[in-house]
Amino acid sequence: MHLNHDPAQFEEQQAIFARALVQSIRVKLQEAGLNSNTLDDATASIAFSVASVIDDTSAIEVDGIEVHPYLAFRTSDEELTHCGENSYVHEFVYEALQKMAEKGAG
Repeated sequence: MHLNHDPAQFEEQQAIFARALVQSIRVKLQEAGLNSNTLDDATASIAFSVASVIDDTSAIEVDGIEVHPYLAFRTSDEELTHCGENSYVHEFVYEALQKMAEKGAG
């Protein structure tokens, strides 16, 4: 598999990933019975926390073993796209939430 360094494409993939993450979390919280402001706050909090773990901005350590995720996207059957540093999916969480809210209001 070829490793492709393409920060612009990686950023676009992160934004799409963040939207999918936020939508999935929101659906599961709705299924669990949350609604209104509680739903919005819980979705934001969980999505931001999960994205931070993926981005390696939260310490992950168990029994003295540290884990450092590094996100790449499969952009074809033979290609993984990365940005050359840690991902920053968490930066797209609130934008994804805002877009969801705009769709809901419209």
